[in-house]
Amino acid sequence: MRTRIRSSRRMAALVAAAVLGAGALAGCAGDSDEPSGGATAGEGGGGKGKTTLTVGVFGAFGLKEAGLYDQYTKLHPDIVIKQTSIERNENYYPQLLTHLGSGSGLADIQAVEVANIAEVTATQADKLVDLGRTEGVRKDSFLSWKWAQATNGAGKTIGLGTDVGPEGICYRKDLFKAAGLPTDRQKVGALWAGDWGKYLETGKKFKAAAPKGTAFVDSASGVMAAISGSEAKRYYDENGKVIYKTNPAVKQAWDSAAAFAGGGLTAKLQQFTPSWDQGFSNSAFATISCPAWMLGYIQDKAGESGKDKWDVAAAPRPGNWGGSFLTVPEAGRNKKAAAELAAWLTAPEQQAVLFEKRGSFPSAEAAYALPAVSQAKHPYFDNAPIGEIFSQAAKGVPVQVLGPKDGIIAQNLADVGMLQVDQKGTSPKDGWNKAVKAIDNALDQ
Repeated sequence: MRTRIRSSRRMAALVAAAVLGAGALAGCAGDSDEPSGGATAGEGGGGKGKTTLTVGVFGAFGLKEAGLYDQYTKLHPDIVIKQTSIERNENYYPQLLTHLGSGSGLADIQAVEVANIAEVTATQADKLVDLGRTEGVRKDSFLSWKWAQATNGAGKTIGLGTDVGPEGICYRKDLFKAAGLPTDRQKVGALWAGDWGKYLETGKKFKAAAPKGTAFVDSASGVMAAISGSEAKRYYDENGKVIYKTNPAVKQAWDSAAAFAGGGLTAKLQQFTPSWDQGFSNSAFATISCPAWMLGYIQDKAGESGKDKWDVAAAPRPGNWGGSFLTVPEAGRNKKAAAELAAWLTAPEQQAVLFEKRGSFPSAEAAYALPAVSQAKHPYFDNAPIGEIFSQAAKGVPVQVLGPKDGIIAQNLADVGMLQVDQKGTSPKDGWNKAVKAIDNALDQ
């Protein structure tokens, strides 16, 4: 996953407030620019006898905006929480590594994006608290694959998941109807159930009768990312070896995406660009792979005219795009208090609140039975039962092997290789070779 995605979608969803039951699915803006620091007692605005805990995040992470800090300090009057934020993860993460290396300048709790969790778990575990041993933390509350992402070979769990990005397929009902395809979400999901190849075949049927000027999907790169996101093994093997060049799963994702491009089924757009944003409102494409957090993005970009035209169906196979973790540095002054806060923030009840108010889908499977999740519907998407749809998707995501440079590999495959295949008509072989060369240079191979 590209590391810029999380901050991009958070900023873009700023004005996209979509009601989830009694809450709102919204995006984010920047938080405090106050410099980060360690926990203090009786100073730093904490007041006499109070402990100040700092939380370092990227973008507007949602914990503060959902009111969780305020709720915690009401329950713990002796605690003061101060959040600091760097807008983009590509700026935040290098600083985090620097601070972990020096043991200074760290917040008491530090967020880590899923694209970086493998590297942090493999190389920084000795500098982070084992949160799996924190009182109140229950491994079986979390999705097994999410827990595994932040647990090293020795069984040390250095991060607690805040959210995940289970994927569905968002589609335009009006365009499907015009092309003679079903519009009911159950029947739509049945078109491609269990097989990305059926998704391609549906695209061919759509193209045969599609309204003029519309494509089946937004981009070939988006298709490739979705297919890759449903695989257990992608760019690395269990021993940390880079295997994307020879991995059949990656080859299949590449070939399938290239078939979408070669078949004229894409709108030839690059995700998270102005032209892609405009594509939502001008009916440029009929489907897109969409994790839970993208619903607010679509609502923002498609606008009022898109209300009830969009709907959500299950993806061909469960996959994940996005998610983050909370970690507690060993260098913190109040590690126990910080670990207790991290455990509370990621407990099922709080994750349900975060979903209800911010649209971040819970990584705690135990939250799925709570009404805020299980009964959640999205009015913009024809009251789609998004709690049910994305819960089922999240439960089916395979335990993925993550590598330290997953983000670099994925970005170059998409933006250097597949983008040229899609937009310039470059042959799949030449596009692949260009991507491999860029990846080799980036990984110093």
